Amino acid sequence: MLKKVDHIGIAVKDLAEASKFYETLGLKSAGTEVVEEQKVKVAFFPVGDSEVELLESTSPDGPIAKYIEKNGAGIQHIAFRVDNIEKALAELKEKGVRLIDEKPRYGAGGAKIAFLHPKSTFGVLIELSERD
Repeated sequence: MLKKVDHIGIAVKDLAEASKFYETLGLKSAGTEVVEEQKVKVAFFPVGDSEVELLESTSPDGPIAKYIEKNGAGIQHIAFRVDNIEKALAELKEKGVRLIDEKPRYGAGGAKIAFLHPKSTFGVLIELSERD
């Protein structure tokens, strides 16, 4: 079902400042994108076959702003690549995994994404990601 680690999502307060740090590490940004639906601005930094995704909230009531308020900046989720997200969600639901998203939604880079509930994943917010 899972193909690879697609990306690791890191919640940041200031995308520009955080991006400078990752550039200091020698990474190059693949660009930024605003995902209005999720109230977030993201920057992806490819690393080998995966990416680091920096997430800055575009709204004080957005999920990333709420995450930072509760937990501070840091790793917010890990995303795994799947070939067929609908099939993966159906299989996981059948196995008793609690889903946040029963159906995929739009993610950055045109991906179809869905989240699994941390109460079913030992406290880790897991994202499934299908990209063309």
